Amino acid sequence: MKILMVLTSHDTLGNTGRKTGFWLEELAAPYYVFKDAGVEIVLASPKGGQPPLDPKSNEPDFQTELTRRFDADDVARAQLAQTVRLDSVEQGGFDTVFYPGGHGPMWDLAEDRASITLIESFLAAGKPVALVCHAPGVLRHVKTPDGKPFVAGKSVTGFTNGEEEDVGLTKVVPFLVEDELLRLGAIFSKVKNWGVHTVTDGQLITGQNPASSGPTAKVLLARLAPR
Repeated sequence: MKILMVLTSHDTLGNTGRKTGFWLEELAAPYYVFKDAGVEIVLASPKGGQPPLDPKSNEPDFQTELTRRFDADDVARAQLAQTVRLDSVEQGGFDTVFYPGGHGPMWDLAEDRASITLIESFLAAGKPVALVCHAPGVLRHVKTPDGKPFVAGKSVTGFTNGEEEDVGLTKVVPFLVEDELLRLGAIFSKVKNWGVHTVTDGQLITGQNPASSGPTAKVLLARLAPR
């Protein structure tokens, strides 16, 4: 089994002067769900090479056993430093794709033609696609073969308006994940802020927030088992 994980290359948090990127727990937790199951993992990003880590995600309050494991894992960190360019990747070599979040994807992956085309190709091939936290916003331009928003009528979750308000970035992000998915016709569900929540609808698997990233990866792995 082979899984593609797609990370952001964007490191600037709007015009705040602060740094952003991918959220460490949302990489580390799924990474070890997959690795410990013996799955081959390939990491990709729009620019290739070392993707930017949201520095806040590595602060003590947000560290977990798995983020510490990742930090101490020389092989994992070396792999992260050498992500492949997203526009060089084709779905044919993979069983599925998983998008960790962080705020970065809202600026680059949400608008990235290679990402949009890649997701559409996984869907066309009948393969599952999983995204967590802010990453479901990456679906905003993904279309069905007849040109309609892919998420229209789909049950989804993602980083909520309340959670964005909690972190004080409602006016900074280019769009709100919850509002955008609703605008596109999705059926958006959520639990309390920072609670664990995953949703499956056909090929689409989504998770609400960082704490949901490991559970979302487990749902994806269970989905792949019959394959």
